[in-house]
This record gives sequence, structure tokens and C-alpha cells, in this order.
Amino acid sequence: MRAVRAIRRDRPTGLRSAVPGLRRTLRRFAPHVRSQRGLLVLGLLALLVEVAMRLLEPWPLAWVIDAVVVAAGADLSVAPPDNLGAVLVVASVAVFGVIALRALASFAMTLCFALAGNRVLTRVRSELYAHLNRLSMGYHDRARTGDLVTRVTGDVGRLQEATVTAALPLFGNVVTLLGMLVVIAVLNLQLALVVLLVFPIFGLVSVRLTRRISGVSRTQRTAEGALASLATESLGAMTVVQSYSLEARMQERFSGSNERSLRDGVQAKRLSAGLERSTDVLVGLATGVVLYVGARQVLAGDLTPGELTVFLTYLKTAFKPMRDIAKYTGRISKAAASGERIVDVLEVEPQLRDAPWARPCPALLGYVEFDDVHLAYEPGHPVLRGLSARVRPGERIAVVGPSGAGKSTLVSLLSRLRDPDSGTVSFDGHDLRDLTVASVRAQVSIVLQESVLFAAPVRENIALGVDREVTQEEIEAAARLAGAHDFVTLLPQGYDTVVGERGSTLSGGQRQRIAIARAALRDAPIVVLDEALTGLDEDTEAEVTAALARLTRGRTTFVITHDLAAARNADRVLWMEDGRIVRAGRPEEILPPGPVALPAVPPPAVPVRGVPAERPPARPEEFPRAAR
Repeated sequence: MRAVRAIRRDRPTGLRSAVPGLRRTLRRFAPHVRSQRGLLVLGLLALLVEVAMRLLEPWPLAWVIDAVVVAAGADLSVAPPDNLGAVLVVASVAVFGVIALRALASFAMTLCFALAGNRVLTRVRSELYAHLNRLSMGYHDRARTGDLVTRVTGDVGRLQEATVTAALPLFGNVVTLLGMLVVIAVLNLQLALVVLLVFPIFGLVSVRLTRRISGVSRTQRTAEGALASLATESLGAMTVVQSYSLEARMQERFSGSNERSLRDGVQAKRLSAGLERSTDVLVGLATGVVLYVGARQVLAGDLTPGELTVFLTYLKTAFKPMRDIAKYTGRISKAAASGERIVDVLEVEPQLRDAPWARPCPALLGYVEFDDVHLAYEPGHPVLRGLSARVRPGERIAVVGPSGAGKSTLVSLLSRLRDPDSGTVSFDGHDLRDLTVASVRAQVSIVLQESVLFAAPVRENIALGVDREVTQEEIEAAARLAGAHDFVTLLPQGYDTVVGERGSTLSGGQRQRIAIARAALRDAPIVVLDEALTGLDEDTEAEVTAALARLTRGRTTFVITHDLAAARNADRVLWMEDGRIVRAGRPEEILPPGPVALPAVPPPAVPVRGVPAERPPARPEEFPRAAR
């Protein structure tokens, strides 16, 4: 809930009120920024050189103007140069040299800052993605996938773009502005005061518009996240959409969200354009006043024509940051919103993390115990209520009961997708919370009702279950055990065939058998079959059942099922209702009478590396009762 509250809390609506959020974002990214201090220092030096060249750029023109005016015989208090031609040549070369150096410094500055910014945000994106993978299932159950994808891709990209195209140029122009104001004040304090009078007027005009631009930008960013979520949901459920003829309804919902995003975007552009035009008017007003006052001072002999030219050139350049503020307000506001959205996720603490005393899980026999386990997804709405059970190594347990009884929650406890609120879950007497999360999950293989395959070659999909290099022989041995080798070799590129997203190019039975091969290669002592046979036709079910039997032989197995026929093949049955085990015993004691529909368990055709054909039963004295 903390994550949801963090995402939904009210945002600041003004650019100035967004500064704390920008500081918060910068503090969160500080370690990545410090790693690029070398590039940032070089970029800052290049920036200072570029500012110096901007300050020098109009002076050769001023020398030429003064020299030409004096040579023409104007009544000015400046002595004409002895060699006007030499002055013109030197001034022309100086203009070229200054502009060339400024261009080179600007290139170096942009390159250094852009490279540093891109490296920082690339690392931020990797950190964000890794952090999302560590967050608990409770967080992911509440978050919308499309919105999370938008944060990983769109928000980081927008922050990246704004950093390079808005924040860095704006910073450079502000430094230039400060330098020019100092030079202007030294040249003529009266004209400098005229220029400074424009800034309060600009501030009054911009505050109101920037607040509205920032608010609209944040609203638009939120709407874009909702739009991405809607698209992800509908595209991911295309079979349902087309089967129920929901295309028009989905299009209507998408069009409504899309129109709202469009309206917010147009409004932000309109407000930004209005601020830019207001700034242009103020710049024109200041230029006119400076031209009038400066011309009178030239006529009075207090200012040379060249100095007035420098003054007007500085004035035009000095107001560029004001134009940039108007131009980039929308970008900076969206970047601030994107930065906060990224930090919101990064500040969510994973509910499941290794305790300071956690140790790797040792080799297990497969003894599992639930001791008075309570668990609630929401406070006051318990899912498990004092669940207790003991499972011996190699025992096959069927967990049955009505929907909502807590069967899938029990599975999530085994693989530490969740931890109990109270009570303990232990393997071989070791409380799972005393073991590292990764080592616990390595002890459990899960075959789900909907086996998830990735858009990758078959060999990679099988090898995903282990964190070591595997040989082709091991992959093929696992595929043979799962009954997948024959059909895989008939695919266009065999084991190198790339399956469609979520395995869409394969049948349900083929997907299940590849998932079984993945579980077999994992070689875990505990296996969970969560409705693994649901939705398969009779022939495919028989093939998958035989493969599952080979996979689970000699392993501690939990069969989560609504199919009582599948439960009859278990050693014991746990009947769950309302988060409790209400009955437990042998299948013939718990289940209503009926025929056994499952075949006998065949021996494994080909043993997988490290997996014996049959595990010896554990002796009672091997159970770690002292650890309970």
C-alpha cells in the first residue's frame, strides 16, 4: 500500500514547487552522477570557455564600428586608429577565431554533458528494472504493468531528453546571463538598471503560466501512463478481446484516454507558446528602451557607437535564458514529474529481503513444514488462518478445495514470493526467513497452469531455470524427460527455433512440456504443480501427465488442483477451506469414491544430470525435529 500511496499522492503544480522534487531526484541519482565527475568537470570547463567566447564575440564588431565612425570624421572623443585596414583585418580574424573557439567549446560541452547524462540515466534504467524485479508480488499485484513499463522506458527517456536538450543548455545560458550582466554593469550602470527592470515583470508574467504548464504536464504524464496500461492489458488479452468481440469497446476506452492525453498536450503547448510570445514582447520593450537611452548617451559623448552595439548584442543574448525558460518549462516540468515517478518506485522497499543473518540454503532432503501460518494480503482480510502441515521428503501431496481457499497462496509461501505474517514455513527444519531468498527459490521448481515462455530460442527457454552454463546434452536430456525432444527436433530450427511471445507459436501441451523440461533441468528437491493439467485435451493431458510423473518421481511434490482424479494419485490429500486445512489423509479417506483416471507412474526415460531415477526415502531420524 505504501507504493500505491507514493504513486498516487498529490504532485506540486508549479515549476518552483517542483524544485524539491528535482532535488529529491538528484539526491537519489547522486551515486551515478558522482561516477561521471570526470566528464562533468570537462563539460564545466568547456562551458566556461564558451561563456568567455560569447562575452568576447561582439567586441571586434565594436572596434570596427568605432574605427569606421571615427575615420568618417564623426565628432567623437575617440582618436582614429593609425591603420584602419589593420584594425579591420585583426577584427575580422578575431571574430572568426572567437566564433570558432565558441563552437568548439560548445561541442565539447554538449558532448561531455550528454555523454555523462546518458550514462547516468542508462544506469538508472538498469537500477529501476532490477529493483522492479526485486519488489514483492504484493506490489506487482497492485501496480499496473503498462504504467511500470512507461516508467522504465518513457519516464527515463523523457528525463534523458530533458537533461540534454533543456536543462544543460538552460544552465549554460544562465551562466552566460550572469557574466553579461556583470560586463553591462561595468560598461554603463544606468543601462544595466534599465535591463534589470524587465526581470521582475517577466517573473510576474511567467509564474502564473509556468504553474499552469507544470500542472498540465504532470496530468499529461499520468494520462500517458494510464494509456500505456490500457494498451498493455488489451494487447496482452487479444484472444479474449476478439473472442468476445470487444474490439469496439476497447477502442472506445483507448480513444477516450488518447483524447484526454491529446487535450492536455495541446494545452501545455498553447501555454508554453503564450509564455514565449510574452517573453518576446518584454525583450522588445527592453531593447527599445535601451536603444533610446543608449543613443542619447552616444550623442552626448558618454558612450561610443561600438559600446552601444555591444550593449544591444549582450541584451539580445542575455534574454535568451528567459526565452529558454518559456520554451523548456513544459519539458522541465515533465522531466520533474518523470524523475519523481522513477524515484517513487526506487524508494519502495522490497517486502522480501535477505535478513542480516540469512545464510544460503543447504542441500535438502525435501522435508516441508507449515506451522500455524497466518497471511493476509490486506489488513483484516486473512487468506491463511493458522495453516499447519508436515510433508515428508519424496511425498506427493494434493492440495484441493474451492476457489479462494488459499491454495495458490500456499504455493507462493514455498517459493518465498511471500512470507507469512506469523508462523513459520521451513525446509528440513530451516525457517525460510533465515535463508537467502535466491537459495530458497533454487530449491523449488514450479509448473503453472499457463506456462510462460519468452520470445527466445527453445534451448534458452529450457535453460532459463538455472544460473549456470548448461550443455546441449543436458538440455536434450531434460527435454526427453519432459517428452519434448521429439516435437522440438521437428521445429524449423530445432532447439534454435525462436518461439513467439509467451510461447504463442506452440500448442498448450508443447508449452507445458517445455516448462517441465525447464523444471527438470533445475533439479530442485521440491516441485509444485499448480493446475498444470488444466485446459489440455485428453491426448495432450496423458502426455503431459506422464512427463510430470517422470519429473516428480522421488521429489517432494505439491499438486494444486481442482481435478479430484489427479488428487487420487497423491500419497496424501490436504483439503483447504477458508485458509485452513479442514481435512487431511489418504485419497480414499478424503475424496469421494470414483475411478482413478491417471495412469501408473512410468520410470524416467533418460535421467537428468544430478537427478537419480529414484530418490531413497528419508528415515524418520533424518527429520530435523530439533529445529522446529
